[in-house]
Amino acid sequence: MARWKINLTVLWLGQFLVMSGMTMITPFLPLYIQEMGLQDQHEIAIWSGVIFAGNFVTSFLFQPIWGGLSDRYGRKVMLLRSGFGMAIVMTLMGFATSPLQLLGLRIVNGVISGFMPAAVALMSTNTPKEKIGFAMGTLQSGGVAGSILGPFIGGLLAEWVGFRPIFYITGPLLFCASLLALFLVKENFDAAAAKKKPAISTIEGFKELKKTKELPALYAVTFVIQFSMLSSMTLIPLFVQELHGKGELLAFYAGLVGSITGFSNMIASPLLGRLSDRIGSVKILAVCLVGAAVSFIPQAFVTNIWQLFACRFMLGIFMGGMLPCVQTLISSFAPKGMESRAYSFNTSSLSLGNMLGPVIGGLLSGWMHIQGLFIMSAVLLFANALWVRKALFHSKARPSEKSG
Repeated sequence: MARWKINLTVLWLGQFLVMSGMTMITPFLPLYIQEMGLQDQHEIAIWSGVIFAGNFVTSFLFQPIWGGLSDRYGRKVMLLRSGFGMAIVMTLMGFATSPLQLLGLRIVNGVISGFMPAAVALMSTNTPKEKIGFAMGTLQSGGVAGSILGPFIGGLLAEWVGFRPIFYITGPLLFCASLLALFLVKENFDAAAAKKKPAISTIEGFKELKKTKELPALYAVTFVIQFSMLSSMTLIPLFVQELHGKGELLAFYAGLVGSITGFSNMIASPLLGRLSDRIGSVKILAVCLVGAAVSFIPQAFVTNIWQLFACRFMLGIFMGGMLPCVQTLISSFAPKGMESRAYSFNTSSLSLGNMLGPVIGGLLSGWMHIQGLFIMSAVLLFANALWVRKALFHSKARPSEKSG
């Protein structure tokens, strides 16, 4: 098997385990906090929100720092640092005896996280140019698969073994995935040449990257994707209830609406990634941005649950083409030697969308309802498509032209 394919296989597994481990806590987090002694429902809800968000806040702040170190010392080193570190922190979460301890561990987890951007940077710099789109799409599908199955697996394990053992299982699995990466992933990295380059701060690095006008547009795509998806996500169960009523299978349908987008995303990512290798990532990204915007509009006018399923499935297909194309384009436009830093700012954009989406969506839902949030998401995606067209389609160094 070609070296890049071995790297892709191992890192796909790592992405899956990291994302499933991160999302496995979602279904039972309030119950785990309740087990620690809290009884007031409002207090439990506040702690749940703060603990869940804590990871994203520190991840947003620290990703560019790790990205700079990755460009200087190698992507594999950062991959292993994050993988082994998260394995330890995840295991320790099972020993937490208070919400404050759990919050502290989630904050630490966000500080040391960085497996995903390191994996993306390593693949982009160690994969043949004509295969990058397929590699990015496949890698993306691993993370999506983990985020879909994580809550499902977490819910099953909570029923089977209880809350704390889940952390004792997840930590060692992350450790094993990191061991596989240690022994099987190979990186072509000129450490001597990297160390000769002057060290620059995070702010200086961002200023340098901002000079490449295509990169801010790509970061905006990542932010808008996450913001659009999560601004309405917490209201989806209530919307399903409104469409379906309070009858049987309500919880099942609510879960299916949430996961069906992920399933179509997982299927579409490698296929659209392969297509982008043939016709160019810019074209695929533009089509997917417009397609996702169009997919949001009918969600505001559906009258039954099956129409919503169809709209969410189509949305997942277009979403599946966006992040792989963004990652491929970042690889093409990032200044040489700053690839990891470029990807780390993209991860910060993703974390920012994860943070602000639910908060702003919740605040706006009081006067525009979920239908208004769907229309808002469509407008944001259309605007982002125009920005991408202006920044990328008229670029003098189109990636499709670079790779022939």
